[in-house]
Amino acid sequence: MGNRGMEELIPLVNKLQDAFSSIGQSCHLDLPQIAVVGGQSAGKSSVLENFVGRDFLPRGSGIVTRRPLILQLIFSKTEYAEFLHCKSKKFTDFEEVRQEIEAETDRVTGTNKGISPVPINLRVYSPHVLNLTLIDLPGITKVPVGDQPPDIEYQIKDMILQFISRESSLILAVTPANMDLANSDALKLAKEVDPQGLRTIGVITKLDLMDEGTDARDVLENKLLPLRRGYIGVVNRSQKDIEGKKDIRAALAAERKFFLSHPAYRHMADRMGTPHLQKTLNQQLTNHIRESLPALRSKLQSQLLSLEKEVEEYKNFRPDDPTRKTKALLQMVQQFGVDFEKRIEGSGDQVDTLELSGGARINRIFHERFPFELVKMEFDEKDLRREISYAIKNIHGVRTGLFTPDLAFEAIVKKQVVKLKEPCLKCVDLVIQELINTVRQCTSKLSSYPRLREETERIVTTYIREREGRTKDQILLLIDIEQSYINTNHEDFIGFANAQQRSTQLNKKRAIPNQVAHPSPALLSRPFQVIRRGWLTINNISLMKGGSKEYWFVLTAESLSWYKDEEEKEKKYMLPLDNLKIRDVEKGFMSNKHVFAIFNTEQRNVYKDLRQIELACDSQEDVDSWKASFLRAGVYPEKDQENTFSMDPQLERQVETIRNLVDSYVAIINKSIRDLMPKTIMHLMINNTKAFIHHELLAYLYSSADQSSLMEESADQAQRRDDMLRMYHALKEALNIIGDISTSTVSTPVPPPVDDTWLQSTSSHRCARPGHPQASSPQVSVRAQPTGGRGKGARPQMVQHPACHSRGCHPA
Repeated sequence: MGNRGMEELIPLVNKLQDAFSSIGQSCHLDLPQIAVVGGQSAGKSSVLENFVGRDFLPRGSGIVTRRPLILQLIFSKTEYAEFLHCKSKKFTDFEEVRQEIEAETDRVTGTNKGISPVPINLRVYSPHVLNLTLIDLPGITKVPVGDQPPDIEYQIKDMILQFISRESSLILAVTPANMDLANSDALKLAKEVDPQGLRTIGVITKLDLMDEGTDARDVLENKLLPLRRGYIGVVNRSQKDIEGKKDIRAALAAERKFFLSHPAYRHMADRMGTPHLQKTLNQQLTNHIRESLPALRSKLQSQLLSLEKEVEEYKNFRPDDPTRKTKALLQMVQQFGVDFEKRIEGSGDQVDTLELSGGARINRIFHERFPFELVKMEFDEKDLRREISYAIKNIHGVRTGLFTPDLAFEAIVKKQVVKLKEPCLKCVDLVIQELINTVRQCTSKLSSYPRLREETERIVTTYIREREGRTKDQILLLIDIEQSYINTNHEDFIGFANAQQRSTQLNKKRAIPNQVAHPSPALLSRPFQVIRRGWLTINNISLMKGGSKEYWFVLTAESLSWYKDEEEKEKKYMLPLDNLKIRDVEKGFMSNKHVFAIFNTEQRNVYKDLRQIELACDSQEDVDSWKASFLRAGVYPEKDQENTFSMDPQLERQVETIRNLVDSYVAIINKSIRDLMPKTIMHLMINNTKAFIHHELLAYLYSSADQSSLMEESADQAQRRDDMLRMYHALKEALNIIGDISTSTVSTPVPPPVDDTWLQSTSSHRCARPGHPQASSPQVSVRAQPTGGRGKGARPQMVQHPACHSRGCHPA
């Protein structure tokens, strides 16, 4: 195959770069390229135009190149250009190319001379070029112009360093001959990233503008500030030639004549000029790609492996094949059913570790949110006692009753049972919302087919809404059943005798003075049933009652303990749950935490000298969750015990008795409802929805719309598939060509080493000869020394000491 294989690889590398750029991803392969670096007006644009043989780059004063231009030159029998951002258009008029570059630059950077690192990709096909990939970078500037930011110099340097720091990039350092080489910004930047000079190629422009009697022979012969890859001189058109529209071919002929006729350059004329530079760059880029082949092959294979699985389904893709659409529809509906069931029932694969979802959220509604709603809706104590007293009086009528009437108990219980309807229906609504959210999460895999996704969501959501009516009817029926018969023979019911006894004990307890609560030995000996563990902040623990401290809390059925940390080795306190209640606390003005408090109903101190401890969480959801856990432990929200009207002692005893009976019976009903609600919702709603998705959804989809319209792909999916396939085939082709080249191409050796001490040291040049008078000197002077005249264009020379004959030191 020879070098032709490498010639084919350069365009392929360009194609691969485009494949990545076209889908908005950066290519992480660090493909070999040539970055053109130089100061403003160094002649970079002219060099590139000479390569192409056309005027196509913007011209003007100040900073003209304000975005990197990735220029891909491709040998072709026809001549035209195309941009990656408008690939459908072929430019044959190169004046239009210039206008498009200017317009695309202004689109991103504006018209205020600002810069942007977003590149413009231009591809030029021509019979006059060799395959090359060059990056034209903004010229290095020192002083801001117009509306440019004051740090424009550092912005440009950072942008240039991003490109030339890559080990895969060759650096084309452009320096004008009428400038002191030691002050070259291009060589200075190249030296920073390529201290060995392995990737740097020097270009000397404007040789025809040097003062008479001076020349750059020593530079071009690689004797002054030598580079491993050497220097090549070129002669560009002058500004007058450009404005006069001098033909580039004529300029190239004039350049050739200049080198052949100049006494300092005629002996190396065959190694000078734009054609030789183009040929050298092609060869060096080719060799550079070959050197990069092992790493490039490895990265290409890695990219290919990552695409294999995704591309598998696209390989034999035929958009209009009806069998493909039928198969895809069946697979997607089946997968949707599996995903829905896994989210509801739980699954070990693809577990969400960031938040609760699906079945876990429904479980929390059943066992935390719903019980809390039941307790939260409980009766107001003052109103309840008033209602009981009115019921007793109304049942006795004109007589004063000697006994507590059971009819009053039944009337009050029925009224409390009716109040259960609201939290039960709210629970159904919460579950429905979670089911609909789960459906939407599961249909995200159908995003490739928006019509199918829309229809699936609509059909399943409609079915859930239909089941909602039946479920709510069934729950209301359960409550009506509870209301229809008050079972006072229930084994858990307290009974009249026990209710009266409890009232007597309560009155005695109220007479006991305040005490500090301490855990009893009997409590310490009980087995612990842990209900919840977690971090909570005690808000009012400091001396000023305004500080806060975080502890690890453990809630059991008997006590609340807190520890220094989750290892539970250093216990701070254990608080019995007897007579504890919960109350809400407003969060502080400057606090982001949500607070609730625990207190003792018998007016005892809860912790040290605190009548209540305030516990803080990060969110209201955490507060509700902790409250639900306390409910499971038997710690309920507070109820106002005040009486707003007076009762005679006999009536008060009867009210207290019925109050205890109602408490006991409502607790029985709550326990029953807490058990039946999840079962009813699971049976009538969740299990039915799963069965519907598995057995009926497909039939509904077929009957709701035309199959072909259901399986119409989104434009994004079609574009993504095309991009993936193009990238996949480009990667495979690149690997095939690399495989052929690596076995059949003879590598060209890297140029031999040169004296690169000027690159590796911090000074411009240092003579390393032992015993030299200036061997230990911190810096050696580099200055312009004319050979036949003085002035701006004087030839740069390096001062040499009489005894020094090292390479790179030459006589003035």
